[in-house]
Amino acid sequence: MKLGMANEPKKLQRSRTNRVIAGVCGGLARYFNLDPTLVRVGFAILTIFWGSGIVLYILLWVIIPLEGKDEHQPSLGNRVRGTAEEMRSAAQKFARDLKKSNKQ
Repeated sequence: MKLGMANEPKKLQRSRTNRVIAGVCGGLARYFNLDPTLVRVGFAILTIFWGSGIVLYILLWVIIPLEGKDEHQPSLGNRVRGTAEEMRSAAQKFARDLKKSNKQ
């Protein structure tokens, strides 16, 4: 355990390292001390049975800050703009990967 960490409150942040799409499940798992796979399965169940998993994931993607940002978090508006850009990049990457797999 690192010195000085005992009194620091936990921070809910999206993971940069444990991520499939945006690090939401990895960040939630770290915050609640769970296995990230369980969190991902939870989102899948919410999506399949109630249809709310995708909406909740996107909402959390916008609201939860990315791990490793400085202590002075940007305003919610700036975070939303940054997240929108991140979503656009992820969608473009997905489209490129899909085109590659269809060509093979």
